Amino acid sequence: MKILVLNCGSSSIKYKLFDMTTKEVIAQGGIEKIGLKGSFLKLTLPNGEKKILEKDIPEHTVGVEFILNTLINPEYGAIKSLDEINAVGHRMVHGGERFSESVLLTKEVLDAFAACNDLAPLHNPANLKGVNAVAAILPNIPQIGVFDTAFHQTMPDYAYMYAIPYELYEKYGVRRYGFHGTSHRYVSQRVCEFLGVKPDGLKIITCHIGNGGSIAAIKDGKCIDTTMGLTPLEGLMMGTRSGDIDAGAVTFIMDKEGLNTTGVSNLLNKKSGVLGISGVSSDMRELDAACKAGNPKALLAEKMYYYRIKKYIGAYAAALGGVDIVLFTGGVGENQCSCREAVCENLQFMGIEIDKAVNAKVRGEEAVISSSNSKVKVVVIPTDEELLIASDTVAILDR
Repeated sequence: MKILVLNCGSSSIKYKLFDMTTKEVIAQGGIEKIGLKGSFLKLTLPNGEKKILEKDIPEHTVGVEFILNTLINPEYGAIKSLDEINAVGHRMVHGGERFSESVLLTKEVLDAFAACNDLAPLHNPANLKGVNAVAAILPNIPQIGVFDTAFHQTMPDYAYMYAIPYELYEKYGVRRYGFHGTSHRYVSQRVCEFLGVKPDGLKIITCHIGNGGSIAAIKDGKCIDTTMGLTPLEGLMMGTRSGDIDAGAVTFIMDKEGLNTTGVSNLLNKKSGVLGISGVSSDMRELDAACKAGNPKALLAEKMYYYRIKKYIGAYAAALGGVDIVLFTGGVGENQCSCREAVCENLQFMGIEIDKAVNAKVRGEEAVISSSNSKVKVVVIPTDEELLIASDTVAILDR
């Protein structure tokens, strides 16, 4: 069975084609700059070689059609006919309270998803464009939606509510939803397989650390808390997002700088975080280089970044009543040993102790990095959201 997974952003489409009999990726790539000058498709050939195909792509339907044509292209393709694709799985960002699991995308489901557009005005409409594009080109193919927020729907009300007038929740759905749910679900399941244990009774803290970052507290395989909120802005310090900030500081800055809501959203989402403090970059590799060169603001940004992660691990250990596994994933979590070491430093009182020599060698691979003395397993598990989307798609088709 072949499943195409699409992740549609406002000006991009990422894709992977899976052969689910072997769970092998047989084609992958992405389109960038949709609707802009210089749009292109970058794909990875079976031999690992990267290829860039330039094309004017004014909107998503043209982009999806270009991807499909590339998949059956005699030179670059992986299949001979589009009839070989059994279904399309979509990453859908904000499902609100309506969706707690992946679903077949019917008109009723899509209408309910569109009703959540206010909660994710940049992402949800882009996701819908991808669904509509596939429907226009391949009208008879089943499409499945996998929601970023779904995994976090098991949070109890005392964890997801904000301490603001209750009527704002009733009128507008203002509450904490959380994101990166597909990643947190995948790695929390995969770590149990990797360690040969069952999720029942386990207390797991999953740290998805990258340019965007979030942490989840997982008990018996279910999320009980996560760091992101109504939007992905809350929680950890990120590449360009501020993370937690006093709302009073926000209104103070708005008054002093004469900012409207759009201006302050730009400030907190695109100009803050690692970039805002360091003045160097939002990329942790470039920040690391600046730190090694002794840049004081870069060093401060790095300390703040690591401190927030450490603080939430402590908070979630308290929320869980202990912890059995701390897991790192995401671009930074999987690849930056210095981040993992700094975060775990001085957590021996919690039973967390990493093997520094082992940790230093781990990059983008599944590995236990805790020492033999550690009461808590510290593990690196590379995330694979696309595989989870493909797996959910197959499961729904089987049902």
